[in-house]
Amino acid sequence: MTDKVSSEIRSRTMRAVKSKDSKIEVKFRSGLWKVGLRFFKNVNSLVGKPDIVFPRLKIVIFIDSCFWHGCPEHLRLPKSNLDYWQPKIERNKNRDIDVNNYYLVNGWHIIRIWEHELKNDFDNQISQVERLIRKRQNGEQ
Repeated sequence: MTDKVSSEIRSRTMRAVKSKDSKIEVKFRSGLWKVGLRFFKNVNSLVGKPDIVFPRLKIVIFIDSCFWHGCPEHLRLPKSNLDYWQPKIERNKNRDIDVNNYYLVNGWHIIRIWEHELKNDFDNQISQVERLIRKRQNGEQ
């Protein structure tokens, strides 16, 4: 089955996808800021370029898009060019595993939040992250 749009339109659409500062990331950071948490964003010098970093607490947060990171619940691969998309998403998933391992081996706490988790239960995600940060700030593991 072919794609419903031309390859030119599909290319333009995919190029427009942001790698940082997506609407959901900006909203999430704003939510953390509102509860008094201060952090660094999009730290290029760290492995995997985490979306949010609490360096003193050694915590990194990644907001994972359901498409680009291969969400098992929501990934819908394009109908065309499967020879490109399937390996691309698999490479992304494998890179995520490598990034997770890097941080775990180096004593960091890593949080990965799916895009759909923020869309479905935003306030709960903010609360969970805030609880973890506050525990770490108080010396608890």
